Amino acid sequence: MRAPLTALALIAALPLHAQGGDEGEIIVPCGGDFAAFAQRMEEAAIARGADPATARAFFDGVRQDPDTLAADRRQGVFSLPFTDFARRLISQNRMDRGQALSREYDAVFDRIEAEYGVPRGVLLAFWAFETDYGAVQGDFNTVNSLMTLGHDCRRPGLFQPQVLAALELASRGDLDPDTTTGAWAGEIGQVQMLPEDILTNGVDGDGDGHVRLKTSAPDALMSGAAMLRDLGWRPNEPWLEQVEVPADMDWSQARLGVRRTPRDWAQAGIEPRSGDFLAPDLPATLILPQGKDGPAFLGYPNFDTFFEWNQSYTYVLTAAYFARRLEGAPVFDAGNPAPALSTDEMKALQRRLAALGHDVGQVDGILGAGTRAAIRAEQARLGLPADAWPTRALLDAL
Repeated sequence: MRAPLTALALIAALPLHAQGGDEGEIIVPCGGDFAAFAQRMEEAAIARGADPATARAFFDGVRQDPDTLAADRRQGVFSLPFTDFARRLISQNRMDRGQALSREYDAVFDRIEAEYGVPRGVLLAFWAFETDYGAVQGDFNTVNSLMTLGHDCRRPGLFQPQVLAALELASRGDLDPDTTTGAWAGEIGQVQMLPEDILTNGVDGDGDGHVRLKTSAPDALMSGAAMLRDLGWRPNEPWLEQVEVPADMDWSQARLGVRRTPRDWAQAGIEPRSGDFLAPDLPATLILPQGKDGPAFLGYPNFDTFFEWNQSYTYVLTAAYFARRLEGAPVFDAGNPAPALSTDEMKALQRRLAALGHDVGQVDGILGAGTRAAIRAEQARLGLPADAWPTRALLDAL
């Protein structure tokens, strides 16, 4: 039985640090007979210095996994709007469990904050969403999944190097090719890291001489913190805060890539929801996940690091907000956004946008970056508030 919805990232999201497109190294030609592909990978590994006996044992019995390919093409859960997605993931149980684990591993979190500058709320949020605090780590055989995706010609340059990284982990005794399981995209352990990330940022947090992210919470948390620092986390800086927006402003400025200090945003009528701005002089992005009438946030530079962990806008914002909640922030004000379009309506909107010459990518009903940009452009052309939120009014106008 595959992983349930309690750990959404396991079934529906390919992390951005696993998103190379055509980037990365294609070690052997993709496609063709799978057994022949496995033989070519084994030969390439040996040619690069792998012990022949270790490589032979690693690749012996490897199998193509059709369920991995099916999961790779399944992204439906991210069609939910932010408010629904956040409420679905952030339960009182997850809040209570996170706070209990914060106390249980207080010394580990103190060490992480001192050495890496990553707040405990951030790691607790990823720990919760990736695996339900370690309870749902995925049951896909890691080597089979990586080999399947490396053989598939969509992103071979991304996954073939991960196979060799998994072989290196196996040679160290930190991965068993027959029994190690994880997410469909090859991530392993309680915070779901790819083999190359484990080689680069794996930390023996419990001092047993091994990096075992599946069974050791200290190893997983310390390794996750090391990876966040490697991805660009800036110590002692905030990442997100909710704000109030005026009834009218230039909504087209509310998009990733437009950065102003909170002092500058204040001149446009934006105010912190309570108290003062967390960092009035840091550059920040205005985030309107459900348009001008929905919740509003300022995302500071550390917010960008969340995108280095995962590619989904909705997932990233929810994780960043949950991290703030775990650090004591209040429940967000959902506002009163226009109703979300159904999946079929979103697909219809995407088809109309594509017909107008916009690049929306795949017509999948998901509000991705390309679709948001196209919506914003058409809203501006039609004289509608250019807040990138798809509405029935826009669909009718097109």
